[in-house]
Amino acid sequence: MILFLDVGYHGDVAIAAGVLAGGWPDAAPLREKVLRLPVAAPYQPGRFYLRELPCLLAMVAEFPETRIAVVDGYVWLDDAGTPGLGSRLYDALHQKVTLIGIAKTAFRGGTHAIALRRAGSSRPLYITAAGMEPAVAAQHVAAMAGAFRIPTLLRRVDQLTQDVDAS
Repeated sequence: MILFLDVGYHGDVAIAAGVLAGGWPDAAPLREKVLRLPVAAPYQPGRFYLRELPCLLAMVAEFPETRIAVVDGYVWLDDAGTPGLGSRLYDALHQKVTLIGIAKTAFRGGTHAIALRRAGSSRPLYITAAGMEPAVAAQHVAAMAGAFRIPTLLRRVDQLTQDVDAS
């Protein structure tokens, strides 16, 4: 099972969302969940994981069948292996859940991420992974449903974080 994760912030409330899929080409989720949680930490540049990681862990706990988790962002930030949010989650889950990061922007010119152009878009998505080769992760993301740059289920999980009344 593949779990797509995202967190949005509305004042002092974090909206954590999870969308579960059975396979990469799935256009519709098997299940969705939204949690309203207190913001765990103030925003700190370079330490975003302190704010987001508790929310992601709470959401993963709602989906014990998860084998692969996908985050909006990076697993590794650079060629030197600096941990990103995905790496922090991977370690917090004792490296038992494969992590894939799908980022919308390049991180400081790093060359470690695989640039993937979907649906004829001139702007790539940047794919990183832990527990799976990044090239394989990029193939999976390329196979995802959606006629646009952002895959359907990734777009859906983002939408759930924007709907303050959803939970």
